[in-house]
Amino acid sequence: MATRHETAAPPVKGGAAPVRPSSSSPEQERHRARLSRRWQRDVRWSPYAFVAPFFLLFVAFGLFPLVYTGWASLHQVELTAPTDMTWVGLRNYTRIFDDEFFWNAAQNTLTIGIISTVPQLLMALGLAHILNYKLRSSTFYRVAMLAPYATSIAAASLVFVLLFGRDYGMINWALGTVGIDNIDWQNEKWPSQIAVSSIVVWRWTGYNALIYLAAMQAIPQDLYESAALDGASRWRQFLHVTLPSLRPTILFTCVVSTIGASQLFGEPLLFDETKGASGGSEHQFQTLGLYLYEQGWVNQHLGRASAIAWTMFLILIVIGIVNYVISRRLRASS
Repeated sequence: MATRHETAAPPVKGGAAPVRPSSSSPEQERHRARLSRRWQRDVRWSPYAFVAPFFLLFVAFGLFPLVYTGWASLHQVELTAPTDMTWVGLRNYTRIFDDEFFWNAAQNTLTIGIISTVPQLLMALGLAHILNYKLRSSTFYRVAMLAPYATSIAAASLVFVLLFGRDYGMINWALGTVGIDNIDWQNEKWPSQIAVSSIVVWRWTGYNALIYLAAMQAIPQDLYESAALDGASRWRQFLHVTLPSLRPTILFTCVVSTIGASQLFGEPLLFDETKGASGGSEHQFQTLGLYLYEQGWVNQHLGRASAIAWTMFLILIVIGIVNYVISRRLRASS
């Protein structure tokens, strides 16, 4: 009796794999579908959930105070009764523009800003250029440059008050050794503004120097090597390689320093604690920040203080627009 051997046909090369029936139940398929939809929702909405706390804090502590301050600037409202508002329109703005103390504060803010910003950025640029070379203990010097920035405004201002004392200050003692009489740093206009500016210069020079240093280290070394092959000295390399490469960074520090100078408050407030927000006996170093504080919390005119705050905000917007125009032209020229 013949025996029949049945063998399976060999798989065809390149053919389709045999379809196997799915072993999952309908319940498992529905579960997978729900997981897929949940994963899609998570991918779509989780980024918004991560940034939501920032926007909530911004609305609560940034946008709402800004809008409410703008609304209060159109009303007459006092600190003693902040809920009693009387509509006055633009009268608060016209009153501060007719106030000689406002223009005095604006002028003081401008002069103190120039006196503090220009030397500060020049010194920061020079220090960054020195730190850009290979020095021993360079990390220590960089940390030391940032130490004044980490110091509190109150501590720094009190130390500078002692340094600029009229009778026993170290500055007057040093000037006396070269035959210069004692200067009343707190009661004279220009000396008081120079003294206040020196606090700002001391605190922010190291911070800007580190920004310049980071930008300098990003400049390709090929540019310096090419300049050296052409016979350029270190000074010419700084003028024709370093400075053009730092133009966006210099513009950024100028804008940030200008904004900081327009909001100057702590240094002049603590420089003469006996005068408080008046900025000296004759308002000789009263800034816009001090003028706002005096109107709102000393004279208790919240409506007028809100108008000053919005005026400062509009000034900052103008500075931002100027920054945008200059940055765009720099990008176009490069």
